[in-house]
Amino acid sequence: MRRTSDQETQRTFTRRALVLGGAKLALFGTLAGRLYYLQVVEAARYRTLSEDNQFNLELLPPIRGRIFDRNGAPLADNRDNFRIEIVAEQTSDVGQTLAALRSVIHIEEWDLKRVLRETKRKRSFVPITVVENLSREDISKVAINTPYLPGIRIEVGRSRSYPYGEAAVHLTGYVAAVAESELTGDPVLELPDFRIGKSGIEKLFDGEMRGASGQRQVEVNALGRIIRKLPGNEGQPGQDVALTIDVRIQELASRRLAQGKSEAIAVDDPRVREALASGEAPVLGAGSVAGMINLDKAGKIAPPESGAAVLLDVHRGDVLALVSTPGFDPNLFNNGLSPRDWEHLLSNPRSPMTNKSITGQYSPGSTFKMLVCLAALEAGVASTDVEVFCPGYMELGNARFHCWKKHGHGKLDMFGALEQSCDIYLYEMAKRVGIDRIAELSRRFGLGEKLKIDLPGESRGLVPSREWKLATRGEPWQQGETLITGIGQGFLLCTPLQMAMMTARLVNGGYAVMPRLVHDPDAGEPSFETLNVTPRHLEVVIEGMTRVVNGKRGTARAVPRKSDAFQFGGKSGSVQVKRISRAERLSGKIKNEDRPWRDRDHAMFVAYAPLEAPRYAVSVVVEHGGSGSSMAAPIARDILAEAIRLDPARVANEQRPPKKDT
Repeated sequence: MRRTSDQETQRTFTRRALVLGGAKLALFGTLAGRLYYLQVVEAARYRTLSEDNQFNLELLPPIRGRIFDRNGAPLADNRDNFRIEIVAEQTSDVGQTLAALRSVIHIEEWDLKRVLRETKRKRSFVPITVVENLSREDISKVAINTPYLPGIRIEVGRSRSYPYGEAAVHLTGYVAAVAESELTGDPVLELPDFRIGKSGIEKLFDGEMRGASGQRQVEVNALGRIIRKLPGNEGQPGQDVALTIDVRIQELASRRLAQGKSEAIAVDDPRVREALASGEAPVLGAGSVAGMINLDKAGKIAPPESGAAVLLDVHRGDVLALVSTPGFDPNLFNNGLSPRDWEHLLSNPRSPMTNKSITGQYSPGSTFKMLVCLAALEAGVASTDVEVFCPGYMELGNARFHCWKKHGHGKLDMFGALEQSCDIYLYEMAKRVGIDRIAELSRRFGLGEKLKIDLPGESRGLVPSREWKLATRGEPWQQGETLITGIGQGFLLCTPLQMAMMTARLVNGGYAVMPRLVHDPDAGEPSFETLNVTPRHLEVVIEGMTRVVNGKRGTARAVPRKSDAFQFGGKSGSVQVKRISRAERLSGKIKNEDRPWRDRDHAMFVAYAPLEAPRYAVSVVVEHGGSGSSMAAPIARDILAEAIRLDPARVANEQRPPKKDT
């Protein structure tokens, strides 16, 4: 009985062993089959995947297109960017290595903190930029000390360079790192050193100047460490952009506008050393030219004037200079702007980051009087023989409108009114013409509409009318507002570019010239529509502008000429930014120099040259500069004189050899 039980137990064990052995055999058979499938049948596929994992594609940023002036001078260029990188895995102590590097070259404290933060976030073999845009001298110092700087390596890339700095920054704009909101899915935008245009031409033509990125293969190991780099496609360089600007005039205009009435003194001059020794620090733009500092009459370092200037070719519309001061150095953004510098730019009351030449909107003041006179002539409500008596004020209802000359100008015709800038004469002309005809003519001469210049951020200005006031304010137009508009104040607003364009259309024979900023050497002579203005009436206005500078009683007669051969015509303007009370008027405490800077009048001047055959028109606006004749007019004169000096036709004529007698 017991034997039978043992036999039964043995048979049960044998069956279970066979089942278990069969299961193991099946499992190993399945594994063997799977291995055969992966290693033999799918061998080619996995070999390809393995090779693809071994080689990664690396994007190569394209070379950015450059910006040139009309003569081929580079306004924005690319240069070698020497930078220092550190690889954490190649040094035992990152902090100690950075301290040793700092003893060799200057490194900001915030750069050191940034590098230490990044070493904690990134893999140890990933290089981290410590400092860039180093000089060759600094690179040489690092190269000599490389054996004592474990983990430090020198790399060479490409960086944006602006040779003329703040003199052309509001034209060129600047490039900076891509913000998160600017990512579009293009992988090249995510490269750590890639830069895009943020303002000016750099922004408007960013797509064309950016070019197409290249790529190359890099061999990596399983951890992603780069073992070697293979040759690849370098990509397509960006397109260059040529401007109509003459950088020689641009630089002079920028320097002259920032200087104002101050004197540019060499840094090594004893007066400058004395000012610096007194504890004064150079202010932004105080030295627009290397080695020069602006000093005021008291011998103190003068801040740059805040304003704008625009120079145009009156027949072609070419923008030869477009300046806004103060400026800023665009290279700072490319190199990495410190928080302190950024705060300084934002808090500066003279708004260095604003392009005042196209975005600034100002009442044109007396520079608008030519259009009011022209409107009166065109409407037939006045002629050159019509005289108006100026006692120093005009009464309308219960309001009194004053002339700038307290006791009046006496009896004046249109020529005399423009020459002496009589407000009473213009009040009378505006009352006769009416706001509707003034507004219509103003728009024909480029005011109240964008001129579509090739720069972002252009303002349209404002030409008021009955319909505009009713639509925006819900109030009817008042006749007193017509009088104020007649002297270029009130609701009327325009940009310095529009003021220059108005002047160009007045002196070019009445053609609707438009501004051109991008230079096309293959473009022919441009043609523009006529404004349908009577030529004789234009001659009257131009004669009035001529007398402003060259007449015996002209408001700008005191502006000295550069030479007897150089003559120009123009119109000055001074625009109140704060209403003068009756008490202030009676007390006589209304001089600009007695008021805070923000309460002083804006200084305006528009001008043209040469006198007999106008070729250039300029507008100058100096914010809170006081008198247009004493502040803005000399600046306009110097800009026009430089344009005449560099005029291609004059230069060619001087270089032509004299004819030989036969």
